[in-house]
Amino acid sequence: MTDWDAVLDASGFALGIATAGDRLSRIEFLPVQPARPARNALAAETVQQLIAYLADPRHRFDLPCDPEGTAHQRKVWQVMLDIEPGHTLTYGDVARRIGSSPRAVGGACGANPLPVVIPCHRIVASGGALGGFAHSTHGFLPGIKRWLLAHEAAGGGFTLTASDPVLS
Repeated sequence: MTDWDAVLDASGFALGIATAGDRLSRIEFLPVQPARPARNALAAETVQQLIAYLADPRHRFDLPCDPEGTAHQRKVWQVMLDIEPGHTLTYGDVARRIGSSPRAVGGACGANPLPVVIPCHRIVASGGALGGFAHSTHGFLPGIKRWLLAHEAAGGGFTLTASDPVLS
């Protein structure tokens, strides 16, 4: 279990936030649990910016982060950062842009240590299928991906409840 620097209750799920020095190092989707106050200024700022995103998916994150990853992962993550809220690309689209394979793009999406900030949920499978999320294709995490995509498509302003069917 990770010792989080803050936990944000996001109404239907929680977000664990970890920092390393002066950098945001990890965000993870967690089952519903009580919020935990931020232990440092960066964790507090991250919480505030995540709250801003949950209220308005057009919010632009401005957080100090330099996620560790391979050169390939970093290329995929950069493409993610260029996708506007409410829009998606397929794994194949990203693969063609960077000269890779869709499977390798999926691996880079799953390895993303900063979901939401680096919006891996905006990468979907071909033919309108959801695809995986955080190396998961069933249960809680794909439901969160579905919610994030709906949140962005609707322009924000609504919350998820524990009984919402996207979590099933």
